[in-house]
Amino acid sequence: MKQPMLSGAMAAIVLSVFSSFASAKTLEAVASFTVIADMVHTVGGDRVHVTSLIGPNGDPHVYEPTPADAQALKKADLTFVSGLHLEGWLDRLITASGYRGEPVVLSTGIKTRSMEEDGKRVTDPHAWNSAANGVIYVRNIITALKKADPEGASVYQANGDRYIAQLQELDAYARAQVQAIPAAQRKVLTSHDAFGYFGDAYGVTFLSPLGFSTEAEPSAADVSKLIRQIKKEHISAYFFENSGDPRLVKQIAAASGAQPGGELYVEALSPADGPAATYAQMFRYNVDQLTAAMQGKVPAAK
Repeated sequence: MKQPMLSGAMAAIVLSVFSSFASAKTLEAVASFTVIADMVHTVGGDRVHVTSLIGPNGDPHVYEPTPADAQALKKADLTFVSGLHLEGWLDRLITASGYRGEPVVLSTGIKTRSMEEDGKRVTDPHAWNSAANGVIYVRNIITALKKADPEGASVYQANGDRYIAQLQELDAYARAQVQAIPAAQRKVLTSHDAFGYFGDAYGVTFLSPLGFSTEAEPSAADVSKLIRQIKKEHISAYFFENSGDPRLVKQIAAASGAQPGGELYVEALSPADGPAATYAQMFRYNVDQLTAAMQGKVPAAK
């Protein structure tokens, strides 16, 4: 008679264990834009549901938050941002949403670069365009998720370690691809100054009519100076960006003789069916497009 009672007790224990697993709460995370959202999703896996405030091909410099963004933020357990003054609209959104948490700033620990812009020293916010900096972002994500969900710590660490190894491989790949090109040819024209960290890390010179933000408007004198510089330095290729207006850079290219190198993904991923649907894909795609153009090759078809 005792055996059925024991079986019943065991069944209750098993049912309790399964119920606790089933009731484990998925973390709700909000990310400011798609690059960050993909990083968080890759580390978080099934334990984290990520909402990106800005969608594919969106420009974080000029983004205008919506009521839906405020709702998403209000429900979030964690909010992830790149920082370095990129998301200038975020403070207003936090106030409007009633979100009480402190955003996780993924650029913490980055060795920043800056430039003189309109008489002021401005920090470059585009740190993720170096894969080595991407590793720092991932480490900050791992730390934040472990703190918010200690039970998932081993999952976040394992996912993060695999991701870091992938990004370190991409960092080495970029270095090898660029270094195979003569230094005199490593010069490119882009829409705005978003590739400084890439240029510093891998030895490429980028010129652009705009500064760090797409909100800037260059003067006619600035544009003329840039055209002269492009001709003088024999810059042969130009790129436009998926999240920006290509008209200005095309005008400069026409006046300077630079040839189209294609489209780069700088501050936003492509839609899921595009060539840069994840951060890792985006980084490798940009490396391949840039090195092909610097070698004078026709860009790969998208």
